[in-house]
Amino acid sequence: MELFAAHPRLCKALPHIRLGTFPTPVRRLERLAARLGMDHLYVKDDGLSAPEFGGNKVRKLEFLLAAALRRGAREVLTFGYAGSNHAAATAFYAKRLGLRSISMLLPQPNAAYVRRNLLVSHACGAELHHHPDVGRLVAGTSYQLARHRLTTGRTPMVIRAGGSSPLGTLGYVAAAYELAEQVARGEMPEPDAIYVAFGSMGTAVGLALGLAARGLTTRVVAVQVVDRRIANRSKAVRLFARTAALLHRADPSFPELAPASMNLELREEFFGGEYGRFTAESVRAVTLAREDGLELEGTYTGKALAALIADAEAAGIRRTRVLFWNTHNARDLSHLIEGTDYRSLPTALWRYFEEPLQALDIQKP
Repeated sequence: MELFAAHPRLCKALPHIRLGTFPTPVRRLERLAARLGMDHLYVKDDGLSAPEFGGNKVRKLEFLLAAALRRGAREVLTFGYAGSNHAAATAFYAKRLGLRSISMLLPQPNAAYVRRNLLVSHACGAELHHHPDVGRLVAGTSYQLARHRLTTGRTPMVIRAGGSSPLGTLGYVAAAYELAEQVARGEMPEPDAIYVAFGSMGTAVGLALGLAARGLTTRVVAVQVVDRRIANRSKAVRLFARTAALLHRADPSFPELAPASMNLELREEFFGGEYGRFTAESVRAVTLAREDGLELEGTYTGKALAALIADAEAAGIRRTRVLFWNTHNARDLSHLIEGTDYRSLPTALWRYFEEPLQALDIQKP
């Protein structure tokens, strides 16, 4: 890992276990670039971050699940919406490492990926709890932590939503170092801008921190996909500062970086008003990405690419060097859920299989 090579003390000070296959590839988006009249358009494809289950959560879980193992935890408890990619990835990799996962879930608009991720989590042995609102989720979390403490003698390790604690954010500090090495090897020029989804904040903030540490001037264009009460600039600044402090404490050779060095532009106009609600712009972006062999979705990556497309069509970035960071899993998970009956899930989750998909869902059920 390039981050550990640059700052060797981090390797001993921080928990880490290899789950993915890195570096992930960088390539041109030829057809989309031609359509938009762009000279330099690339994708960094974290959909291929692991051979079985890719996406951006792999990098974060390499640190978070290693911490769980180091603490002697037997269970991890995390949070998300019903179709959470993070919850599904946590269930998958926790099972691989001999840990049990517990997912505390909130409602969201229905989509084919929601059904898939619920079935994947269930197939991986996750304990699923669906709550109608945040207040009851908080109460339910306290109950589950106490219940598991009484029944197992150990409290599950809590993983923040999206894996975006300072420790989990290190996964994308490391990703920025990885990208810097790819630039140095000539795989692509140093990007002027990186477009990426902004949900639990760890991916975008980690990239901004790692780029600053490496001295790159790249701007991270963080495209809002959740309500601003969940993710906003002030929270991003705090996460940046806490992650930078963690790194500097672990290895003083890591530069002391003030939040003012966070080169992050937050874009809110592509959100669509509700988490998980597809927009016409995100569906169009998903469709165009397929022309370059890139499979996206309407909640995160479709909205991030929609922002890039809008900026290019407004002629604002046509002559700049732009990188789209794909965070969506590219691996086929159907073998994990083949033959699984949704009625084996908790009854509160059956609605996602019995109610229709939202109108703009272009994924196959």
